Amino acid sequence: MTDLIVPPGAGRKLITPAQEVTFKATEAKGSSISIFEVVVPPGFDVGAHVHSHSQEFFYVLEGELDLLAFEPARRTGDSWHDWESPGGDRVVRAGEGACMFVPPGTPHAFRNATDRPARMLFQSYPSPDHELYFEEIAQIWSRGTSVDPAAVEEMRKRYDVSQITPLRYTPPTLLAAEPAAEPGA
Repeated sequence: MTDLIVPPGAGRKLITPAQEVTFKATEAKGSSISIFEVVVPPGFDVGAHVHSHSQEFFYVLEGELDLLAFEPARRTGDSWHDWESPGGDRVVRAGEGACMFVPPGTPHAFRNATDRPARMLFQSYPSPDHELYFEEIAQIWSRGTSVDPAAVEEMRKRYDVSQITPLRYTPPTLLAAEPAAEPGA
């Protein structure tokens, strides 16, 4: 098999407590689009964010994700879950086969509000911005210590990520016991 055909389960994996990302197509293989398979655990919320020049595509393979891709009538800094667009668009609970395209400048987010992992195909243009972002975020998660929010914000700027609401990861076992964790990643 060539490097251009990737069998099921194959590809470079980055595994953190908050996500499992498998690289499927990368700049190193000649792709201008980075393609990943992402396992989103229950309780993970990427937080609303926007890219000034990147565009993204998400395709739900298994499970369900709450998806947002619009400019709200009013941005709130803590949560995007109740946002509504001036035209009445709201967050969508998306199941298998649903997809979301995000042009540059569009606030967007996803979260797994269920009790089961979800799996999605994620594409980002241009390559390698998200490849490098995922590598650096995996390093931050692997340290297992508190995260410097200023360093995370600087990293996001390098990769065209302007965070609007916090990234949160609260595993289901902690949902009833604690408020949502904000790792800053």
